Amino acid sequence: MKKKIMSVFCIFILLINISGCGISLQESSIYEEPENWAYLEIDKKALADVFFICPTVFGGNENTFNMSLDDKETKEAFLGATNMEKGIYDQDSRFFAPYYRQAGLNVYELEKDQRETYLSIAFDDIKEAFLYYMDHYNSEKPIILAGFSQGADMCIRLLKDKQVQEELDDLLVACYAIGWSITEKELSENPNLNMAQKEDDTNVIISFNSESEKINDSLMIPSGIHTLSINPLNWKTDNTIAQKEENLGACFTNYEGTITSEISQFTGAYIDPLRGSLKVLDVDPEQYPPVLSIFSEGIYHLYDYQFFYRNLQENVNVRLNAYLNEHD
Repeated sequence: MKKKIMSVFCIFILLINISGCGISLQESSIYEEPENWAYLEIDKKALADVFFICPTVFGGNENTFNMSLDDKETKEAFLGATNMEKGIYDQDSRFFAPYYRQAGLNVYELEKDQRETYLSIAFDDIKEAFLYYMDHYNSEKPIILAGFSQGADMCIRLLKDKQVQEELDDLLVACYAIGWSITEKELSENPNLNMAQKEDDTNVIISFNSESEKINDSLMIPSGIHTLSINPLNWKTDNTIAQKEENLGACFTNYEGTITSEISQFTGAYIDPLRGSLKVLDVDPEQYPPVLSIFSEGIYHLYDYQFFYRNLQENVNVRLNAYLNEHD
């Protein structure tokens, strides 16, 4: 009888998710299924891991504002957009990229306070995927967190999340949050966030937004806002001009990740002291149009990675080596 009572007690403890009888229960996750990952490189041997968050590829419509994980057509575009940046990051790393219910382009046409409903849905998925990755795949490997556009926004949200902070601990090599803005106010409210100040500091955020010299307002940096950036050509945070000779190569990629064309010494750039944007000097805006209607001519958002591809690729290795030396 006594044994039976103890057995019932143990079952009760399990059901309330306390470590009774030496066992604990965990909630199931959609990220148990490989089909919910664009990339899940668990068998590759590498020095570090990349957790990459895809930019916006879902358009949305008047009734739908978040991508469905059952939308096969959009998932193909999702994989393609991920492939376009993958080559920058995966030289010495395993690559992880979850599918998520990203907010559609139509969300960015809403007023800012209306967007959060749909962006929070996207973040719920990203956080779940990241915590699942940490629990099941990471094994104390150094982590490069990376994303573009909406993906960059999600990266920053991860770093602000207290539960994620505890999981990351001292594993973060760097966070490449490119194509989204970060302000001084955000840093003051989140003291764990650190902006990169040079080419080889670690546990930092690398961020910039490319635009022509005539631009003074954009979705990423509204007029009157100052964002924090670093120049991917000279790795300085002031307005020192980096000449195009410092550009190791602009690479234009397709949905397979293949570099279809490469131009060395493509363009110079400097950081605008007022906006904090990255002003691109040697590009004809007509040759590199914004493509999407939410951007005006001279906003080079879609080319943030491609204009500075080789410099970014080199920098990922520099920061990873710096991290490994620090933790040797």
